[in-house]
Amino acid sequence: MSRRSNISSSYLRSFFQGAISCGVDPQEVLLQCDLDPQTLDNDNQYISLDEFNRLMSAVGAMLNDETNGFYQRSFPIGTFAMGCHATIDTSTLKQAIKRNLRYYSLFQNGLQGKLLESGDEVRITYKVDNPKNLDEAFIVSSLFIIMIRWASWMIDRPLLLDRINLTFEKPAWADVFDDMFPCQQFFNQPTNSIVFNQRFLDMQTKQTPHSLKEFLNDAPDILLTHYQTDNSLTATIQRMLLKENSVEKLPFELVAERLFTTTQTLRRRLKEEGNTYQEIKDKVRRNQAIYHLLELKTPISQIVALMGFSESSAFTRAFKKWTGMTPGNYREMHIQEKQNTQQ
Repeated sequence: MSRRSNISSSYLRSFFQGAISCGVDPQEVLLQCDLDPQTLDNDNQYISLDEFNRLMSAVGAMLNDETNGFYQRSFPIGTFAMGCHATIDTSTLKQAIKRNLRYYSLFQNGLQGKLLESGDEVRITYKVDNPKNLDEAFIVSSLFIIMIRWASWMIDRPLLLDRINLTFEKPAWADVFDDMFPCQQFFNQPTNSIVFNQRFLDMQTKQTPHSLKEFLNDAPDILLTHYQTDNSLTATIQRMLLKENSVEKLPFELVAERLFTTTQTLRRRLKEEGNTYQEIKDKVRRNQAIYHLLELKTPISQIVALMGFSESSAFTRAFKKWTGMTPGNYREMHIQEKQNTQQ
């Protein structure tokens, strides 16, 4: 197991904030799980995902709280399971997500989720109250990964992310974000949101009460540990493209060569995951355009050329299809959102 696949002490310290706020001694939990208590203070020491899963289970059992003490009011053991039972009879992912968000809103626990659609862009936004002033990055990233993994399981294929927006600064343990979220990550944003293509909402759910029983044997902890890294072929290629200055520099044949497979096999495997290479390239190109538009403040005329469009009108049409807005309106909306959050 690579170091990137393991849990760092900085991530571990963030995890224990919730338990400490409830009076739990992290040293005792580590000893109970046969782990070295000095792990918390040694930045060069890591624990495995299996060991971290034991810690999560131990803290959850101590507190009878699936949020491990991070929320103002606990989610008793079984909360996640009941949420899954409430959504298992839905026919599409859109229905499942809407029911999931409605279910958690009933707890009045400072967690507000919304499903928003604009153009072919879908956003699941979360507002999380944090009265204990704990690590917001840990709270939101855990919330995101559970939603993404659960949604992927419901449709039995990876949910191809466009990007994630996060209201906080990049945390010390942000190196795990590339594994958890194989897409561009925007920090210091007005809202916390998961962004993906609308076509996923219309996909049929594939799970049944029978498959749910097996899924719940280890959930929700298993979603934060064993499935933390997205090893799907789609995610692997997306990470590969994100490292390139231009997606056009990485033809399909070269991708197949780097993955030690043939183009025919690669095309077939992507189809099994419900994606094509062109779709993955389009997602990356869209996110690069948004990154230049919002983060680098690049003039729109320059973004047109950087994204490989021959003329600005073609870029505007594509961007409006992606987001439901023109590039100028999208930038203006983002500026307004930031101003509203600062007031």
